Amino acid sequence: MRGHETPPSKKTRDPGLQSDPSTVAKRNLLIALIGNPNTGKTSLFNALTGYRRHVANYPGVTVETARGPVRGAARAMDLLDLPGTYSLAAMSPDEMLVNNVTCGRLEAHARPDAILAIVDASNLQRNLYLVSQLLELDLPMVVAVNMIDVARGRGIEIDCELLSQRLGVPAVPIIATQPNSVAPLRDALERAVDKGPSAVSVELPKALSDEVAAFCAQDRIGLQRAEAIRVLVDRDGYAEKQYLARGGSEEALRQARTRLGSAGIDGPKLEVQARYRWVGSVLDTVVTRPDKPIITWSDRLDRVLTHKIGGGIILLAVLFILFQSIFAWAGPLMDTIDWAFGALSEVVAGLLPEGALQSVVTDGIIGGVGGVLVFLPQILILFAFIAILEDCGYMARAAYMNDRLMRSLGLSGRAFIPLLSSFACAVPAIMGTRAIPDRRERFVTILIAPFMSCSARLPIYVLFIAAFVPAKTYLGGWVGLHGLVMLAMYLVGVIVAVPIAWLLKKTVFAGPPPGFMLELPTYKLPRPRALWQRTYLAGKEFVLRAGTIILVVNLAVWALGYFPRGTATRAAVEQQAAAEGWDEAAFESELAGAYLRDSYLGRMGRAIEPVVEPIGWDWRVGMAVIASFPAREVVVATLGTIYSLGAEEGEESESLRSAIKGAKWDNSGTPVFTLPVALSMMVFFALCAQCSATLVVIGRETHSWIWPVLSFVGMTTIAYFAAWGVSAAGQALGW
Repeated sequence: MRGHETPPSKKTRDPGLQSDPSTVAKRNLLIALIGNPNTGKTSLFNALTGYRRHVANYPGVTVETARGPVRGAARAMDLLDLPGTYSLAAMSPDEMLVNNVTCGRLEAHARPDAILAIVDASNLQRNLYLVSQLLELDLPMVVAVNMIDVARGRGIEIDCELLSQRLGVPAVPIIATQPNSVAPLRDALERAVDKGPSAVSVELPKALSDEVAAFCAQDRIGLQRAEAIRVLVDRDGYAEKQYLARGGSEEALRQARTRLGSAGIDGPKLEVQARYRWVGSVLDTVVTRPDKPIITWSDRLDRVLTHKIGGGIILLAVLFILFQSIFAWAGPLMDTIDWAFGALSEVVAGLLPEGALQSVVTDGIIGGVGGVLVFLPQILILFAFIAILEDCGYMARAAYMNDRLMRSLGLSGRAFIPLLSSFACAVPAIMGTRAIPDRRERFVTILIAPFMSCSARLPIYVLFIAAFVPAKTYLGGWVGLHGLVMLAMYLVGVIVAVPIAWLLKKTVFAGPPPGFMLELPTYKLPRPRALWQRTYLAGKEFVLRAGTIILVVNLAVWALGYFPRGTATRAAVEQQAAAEGWDEAAFESELAGAYLRDSYLGRMGRAIEPVVEPIGWDWRVGMAVIASFPAREVVVATLGTIYSLGAEEGEESESLRSAIKGAKWDNSGTPVFTLPVALSMMVFFALCAQCSATLVVIGRETHSWIWPVLSFVGMTTIAYFAAWGVSAAGQALGW
C-alpha cells in the first residue's frame, strides 16, 4: 500500500519558494485549505476563523482566496481558503489558482507552511484522489474528514486512526457546521508543521517517474516535482500554458512527451489508474459500508424535486413565490420607511431657511437616500430566498434540471449556477464563472449574465409596477397582477439571453458542447445563522452603496438641476406673472420649472431628448438613465431629485410614486408616464448594461477591454429598441 518516498536529494524544488525558518518565525504560519467542491471548505474556514464568508450548499461558491487568523491556536496561524478543485490537473482558472498558491507562484501569498485538506466522509474514494496529489507537494498536511454525521446517516463507518497511519498525516473527523467539533484540528495543524511532510506518495509508473525526474533536472525555471507531473501529463492544460509563459522549454517538453509515447505511456490514463489503485489500497478496511445502500430522505426528495416534469413545475412555482413575496411581505415595511423619511424631510425643511442649503438637504440627501432605502425590504427578501435555496441544496438541483435546456444554447448545467446568482448581483456571478472549465462556455456565460435582472433593478420594477400597474388579483386573491408583471420583467432578460447565447456559440465561440459534472449535495435544513449572515451582509452592502455611490450621484444631479439660478430667469417669470395675474402658488410652480429648464441638467437633457423621445421619454427621464450608470438603483433617487425640484410645494412631501405619476411634458402638459412608458422603462433596465462595476469585472475576467465595450454597446442597443417596441405596442393597443 505504501508508496515510495523520493529521497530529498532527488526532489526538484525551487529554493526561492521554500520558507526560511527565520522568516516563518517572524510571521504567522500560513495554512492552505484545499478540497473538492461542496466538501464544506468555507464552513470550516468560518468555524476556524470566525469570518463570515459566504457559505452555500452547492459546488463552486469560493472563486477567490480568503485569509483569516485561526482563533484559539497556540501558535499564530492564518488560514487561506482556496477554490474547490477535484484535481491539481487544472482545467479552469480557479483550479490553477490552487496550484499557484501551493507552489508559491503568487506574489500576494508566501508558499503555505502546511495544507489542511478537507474531504467528504461519505465519498472518500473520490476525495482522496486530490489528497494523493497534495501529498506530492512536499508540505506538512492534515486531513479533515468532514460531514462524518452524513456518512454515519448512510451507514458508513470510518476508522480515522487507521486512515491516518496509511496517509502518514493526521486524519481528524469533524462536522464543520458545528464549530466545537473542529478544535482538534488546531492542535493537529501545529503538530503537523513541526513533524514535516508525509513520507507516503503514490507510486506512478516507473517510466513516467523517471521522465519527471529528468525533466526537473534539465528545467531552467525551478519546477517542483508536482508541477513537472502536471506539465508533462496534462496536454494543453493550464500548467503547460503557464510553464511556457514563464520561459519553459517547449522543445524539452516535446521530447519528454515523445519518449513517454515511445514507451507506451498514456500519461493521463495511467496516472488516474495509479492514483485510484492507491486510493483503493488506502481505504481497504478503513471504510465499512452497509450490505445494502440506505435510502436517505435526500434520495426520496430527489425523486420528486428532480422529476423530469414535476421538478420543472416545482422550480417555476418556487420562482413565482419568490417574486410574489417581494410585494406581499415587504409592503408594510416600505410604507414605514417612506413615511419616516417624508416626516424627516418636513422637519428639516422647517428648521432651515429657504434656498440652496434647504434644497440640498431635503431633496438631495434625505430624499435621495430615503428613495433608495425604501427598497431595502425587497432586497433582504430576495437575498434571504436565494440563501435558503443555496443552503438547503436545491440550487444544485436547479442546475442539474436545467442542463438539458442549457445544452440547447451550447452551454452546460454548470453555467446555470452563475446565471441564477446573477439575479442577486452580476459581479460575484461573473467571478463565479471561473469554476467553468471550458473557456468558450465561460465567456458566453459572462456575456449573458448581465441580462439576468440583478437586485439593483428591483427598485425600478417595484416603483413603476406599484405606480402604473393595476393592483388586480386572480384565483381568489392568491395571484396578483403585480407579481405576474414582476416575474415577466425577470423573464425578459432570460428570453433575450437565449438567442444571444446561441448566436455566440455558433459564431465567435463555436466549438464542441462542453461536458458537465456536478455533485448533488445532501439536502440540509437551512441554518438560521448562515441565512442571517448572508441576508445581513447583502443588506449592509446595499445600504453602503446607498450611502456612498448613490448619495454622491444624487448630490451631483441635484447640483446640475439647481444651478445656475440666475436673476434673469426670475425676472422673466415675475414679468409674466404680473401680466397674467398669477397667484403665489402658480408663480412658485412656474419659477421652479423655469429654473429647472435653465439649469445645467436641463440643458443636457434637452440635448439628448431627440434620442429618447421616440420611446416616449422626456429629457428628465433620459438624464435619470444616464445618471444611473454607476449603479442602476440610483435611477430611483435621481428621478426623485429631478421631479422634486420641479414640483409644487404640496407635492414635495409626497412619495416619489406620486411625483412621477404627476409628471407632465413641458410642451403639451400631457402625462410623461403612462403604462406603456412605464413598461418601456422597466424593459430598458431589464436589458441594458447593468452598471460600471459589472463592466469592470467583465474586463478583468476576460483580460480584455473589448468584451466590456461590446457588452455595453450591444446591451444598450438591444435595450433601446426593445423599449421603443414595448412603448409603441402599448400605445397601439390603447393601454
